[in-house]
This record gives sequence, structure tokens and C-alpha cells, in this order.
Amino acid sequence: MTRYEYYEQMKALARNVRAEHGLTTPRVLRSDLRRIYKAYEIKIDLRQGFKNLRGAYFNDDCGATVVIAKGLPADPTVFTMGHELKHHLADRETPGFQCSYSPSTTDQVEIAAEIFAAELIFPETEFLRLLTDAGVSPGTCTAEHLVRLKHETRTTLSYQGLAKRADFMKLAAAGTFNGVQFTKLEERIYGKPFRRPAKHRRAARPPQ
Repeated sequence: MTRYEYYEQMKALARNVRAEHGLTTPRVLRSDLRRIYKAYEIKIDLRQGFKNLRGAYFNDDCGATVVIAKGLPADPTVFTMGHELKHHLADRETPGFQCSYSPSTTDQVEIAAEIFAAELIFPETEFLRLLTDAGVSPGTCTAEHLVRLKHETRTTLSYQGLAKRADFMKLAAAGTFNGVQFTKLEERIYGKPFRRPAKHRRAARPPQ
């Protein structure tokens, strides 16, 4: 099997998981992944103290366990859970994986896990359709297009993931996203998100 065939197989696997578990939008939440993990009997172990790792997968006599760095923001947590799910579905014969998500990795098993996670969250066909509807043709995608796409779909695929896909699919000219600060660009287009002061958030909590 070639690398291309392997990666396409992982995309198809991700789409099957979406269909089987009722994921119909590009907004996949942590609660969705917890529900899927429960169906596959995968335990989740949140751990502090990771320096270079976001997650790990182990399959031993105690069963399947995914370890996730505690305190990750929502989008990276969803992606990490998707990444480790691929290891469970496709690599469970291997005792374990420690995943750093290095952008320079050449390990096809780890690259395939990233491809699986991205497809699980936001299928390529939907990504292409929405950008095409927004007037994007090959080589014309801009950072503003991706900000508007994320805002309108509320996808939990990160800006980094969206940019990497646009580059890979040759929707953007080479170097388009180099140095782009997507969060600042989003604030410039839509304004800063409203956040209630911490004391008000505490006051709004129901009594235990």
C-alpha cells in the first residue's frame, strides 16, 4: 500500500466513524469524543506535567487508555482525542504511542493520525464545498477566508489545521499563511469575544 492509499484509507475510516456516531457538522466537541470513546471502551486519563506531548495511547492488560495533557484548550483537545482514536482503531496491535504532533514529523503512522483527526472533525469534501461557495478557487484562499469559515461553521478544527489543509489542497498560494496571527485577524474582523468577569462566572454557578 502506498502512502497515498494509506492516508485515503484513514480518511475513509474517519468518515465511517462520523456516520456511525452521528457527527453531521464540522463542530465536533469534547463531549462527542467522550461519547465515541465510551462506545469503544477507551478510558481517558487527564495528566499534568507533559512538556512536549499532547497525548498518548496505550493498549495493555488494563484495556485501551488515552492520556491527554490536562489544561489543553478545547480545539487542541478535540484534535488530540481524534488523533489517539486513530491509533485505537488502526494501530492497536502496537503497545503504545506518545504523540508530540511535531510539524516536521515524517512518520507515516503519525501523519495518518493527524489526517484522520482532521477528517473526523471537518471532512475535506465539506471544507472544499464551503470555500468554493465563498468564491475560493485554487490558489486564491486567504487568511480572511479561513477566519470567516471558522466563524461561520464554528468548527473545532484549529486555524493551523485549516491552513495546513488549504495549503495541501493547493487552495492557497505558497506562503499565504506564513506569519499570520489568526486570532488577531479574527478579532479585527469580528471584534473581541465577550467574556464575563471571573467573579460573575462564579456567581452564576448553581449551588452544589
